[in-house]
Amino acid sequence: MSIIQKIVSKWQYFVSSFFYLGYTQKALQYSFWRDGIERRFPPPALQGFERPGKLLEHRTESWGVHCRFEHSELTVRFLAADLVRCDWLSEQLPVPYAIARDEWPALAVEVQAGAQGVEATTGAMRVRVTPDGRVRFADADGQTLREELPPDHQRGGWVHRVSLAEQERIYGLGERAAPLNLRLARDAGGGATAFQMWNFDMAGRYGPGADPLYISIPLYISLQPQGSYLVFYENSFPAAFTFKQEAVAAFEGGALRYYVGIGPVEKLLERYTELTGRPPLPPKWALGYHQSRWGYETEAAVRNVAQAFEANDIPVSAIHLDIDVMDDFKAFTIDPKRFPLLGEFTRDLARRGVRLVSILNPAIKADPDLPIFRDGMERKAFVTTPNAQAVIAPVWPGWCAFPDFSDPEVRHWWSEQYRYLLSLGIAGFWHDMNEPAAFVAWGDRSLPRPTRHSMEGRGGDHREAHNLYGLLQARAGYESLCTFRPEVRPFIVSRAGWAGLQRYAWTWTGDTESSWGALAMTVAQVLELGLCGIPYSGPDTGGFRGNPTSELYVRWMQLSAFLPFFRTHASNDARSRAPWTFGEPSLGIARAFIKLRYRLLPYLYTLCWEASRRGIPLVRPLFWADPGNKRLWDIDDAFMLGDALAVYPVVREGERAREVVLPAGRWYHFWDDQVLEGPGSIRLDAPIERIPLLVKAGSVLPMEEDGHLALHLYAPESGAFAGAIYEDAGDGYGANRIERLRFSRRGEGLVLERSWEGGFAFPYRGVRVFVHGVHVGRARVDGRQTSWSGEYLQVDSFRTLELD
Repeated sequence: MSIIQKIVSKWQYFVSSFFYLGYTQKALQYSFWRDGIERRFPPPALQGFERPGKLLEHRTESWGVHCRFEHSELTVRFLAADLVRCDWLSEQLPVPYAIARDEWPALAVEVQAGAQGVEATTGAMRVRVTPDGRVRFADADGQTLREELPPDHQRGGWVHRVSLAEQERIYGLGERAAPLNLRLARDAGGGATAFQMWNFDMAGRYGPGADPLYISIPLYISLQPQGSYLVFYENSFPAAFTFKQEAVAAFEGGALRYYVGIGPVEKLLERYTELTGRPPLPPKWALGYHQSRWGYETEAAVRNVAQAFEANDIPVSAIHLDIDVMDDFKAFTIDPKRFPLLGEFTRDLARRGVRLVSILNPAIKADPDLPIFRDGMERKAFVTTPNAQAVIAPVWPGWCAFPDFSDPEVRHWWSEQYRYLLSLGIAGFWHDMNEPAAFVAWGDRSLPRPTRHSMEGRGGDHREAHNLYGLLQARAGYESLCTFRPEVRPFIVSRAGWAGLQRYAWTWTGDTESSWGALAMTVAQVLELGLCGIPYSGPDTGGFRGNPTSELYVRWMQLSAFLPFFRTHASNDARSRAPWTFGEPSLGIARAFIKLRYRLLPYLYTLCWEASRRGIPLVRPLFWADPGNKRLWDIDDAFMLGDALAVYPVVREGERAREVVLPAGRWYHFWDDQVLEGPGSIRLDAPIERIPLLVKAGSVLPMEEDGHLALHLYAPESGAFAGAIYEDAGDGYGANRIERLRFSRRGEGLVLERSWEGGFAFPYRGVRVFVHGVHVGRARVDGRQTSWSGEYLQVDSFRTLELD
């Protein structure tokens, strides 16, 4: 972000957040107080070392090796044959909030020592520690994938350097307004961007290049000609990452504990989410279209929105309530004048298949007359300064206190607070302002860094706890919904988070500006989050602040229809924004893509089931389909949705055609069955009413058509392909049904074999089979000749379908 952009952003934030709400004085008072606290309580000065020195001895263990240097020690512990944890001796280990699995089966590790150092080897991975403290990671053939320089540990911080090859690409670090390949990111001066690890409230508007954002995850994936690896630093302290000739991770404090895995990117994500947790299966309604706005100020206004969807023949699954719903912006409250019959309203909407999702901010108004504040003070539930005074900062309700979610008793207390809103029928929650954010006149928009947190009883300051705050609030919320509504699956969306957030919540990309640049960066943002283990994300369609043109909104709608979280949302100073806002032809286009989204639900829901089992994202980089194709490594304006669909959104104003870079193999154009051969590129038409959408040959794309399961068969040239379809009631924890599909080419014909398991009954009226890429003259269903006429074959059920 340029200096001018930063000045404009700060001014807009100052005007919008303070003047019309009267918070200017509070922001000034708080900023002076925060700076004073930080001067009064500086972080402790700790001893360290410039380099670990010479390797003095090593000790072989069943899990790896322990190395002792002149000034430090290093343990190399294999958790799996292709995953290792490294620990340089630290004053204090991290609280394992990110870690979901700490028990790993024993495996055979061979350790050898020689003049080149000590090497620990499994059948898949080799880790060598050199006499001067370098650490090299190689595959089973000895091909080096990662070479670390000896770490620096001074004044309590760590600097960790890794050599990078010229062709090496880097992806990850959580949520970034940057190119997908982070090595391409540049700061205002043209140098490599220093990516900050500090969850940050963007205060109403941001665009390309803004850094940091709301979710910082110290994880990156390297893709290089000889292979790929993933590294995750289990350190939540502030840090900066740069990627030039070296990858440099500089942490202000904490431990140098990190995990390295090697293998294909798909396998890396499976391993990482095995370590940090897999996302639970969401309720099916969460995959539908969501409508939101900061500015639905009354129950009547929300009812009018719901009725407008019916009038315009547009399906909608959820409507989100912003801070307008609260009584004086106080958490866990409903304004009784503006929303007098919310319980009846939620039940009425539920009968129409629409859920209400309510906003929830963590800051508690510091009002002695407010029961939740009094109770929190009595329980000592709020974070404090080092001299045990509650930290009070201005947020929407005014002066506020902040729960200490790193205390298990506070998490339990917070979980109890959801009971009231759940009793009114609120179906889910979106957690906002949970970086945590505060209103300021200058400096960091959060709590003072010396602020004390429990950290499960061992103690710690805000430097360590800040990036964890949103994660732990999401954990408390998730546990509340599991407790008070055990028959349905929790739905929480969190603006902030850290590693492991996928276990509890979805996320969205926050306060983006309404611009073509912000639309274009959305693809990379969702991809980066997926590569960091968070599969469910999406933007505010149309951007949060500003007023999109009809063209920009349509193009954003077309992109969002293929992203996991599909929501329109906008600021209260933007014009009302909904699918019908711009009239025709925009309304018709939006309706068509929203309906297409609902037709794709069988496919999307199956991808969710796959994510819950394997941890792989729904939205994937194009190189996922063809990892050896270097041309795909930097593409961040297109993506795979699962293995079957390649999506090429239009992200430039006035564009009516765009270049489509194809992964290897045969592809069909979704709209007209045009056959395209990859690898290569082609320019395809992209009129305002559609975007290029390709289907991989060999795919069976499940869709829903008029209550039927529609199986779209895209003929391969040869070979056999396996797939699955997951089905259940769409919520809860009852029976399910898994259909196994085997699709193959047999001479000039096609064969689809189908089997199923599980106690959930087939939920459709029947099956319709559509064929793409070959002409069908005859069909046999379970050996019986069946007539084929029209565009599809309709049957009640089958196990084997032969087409020729």
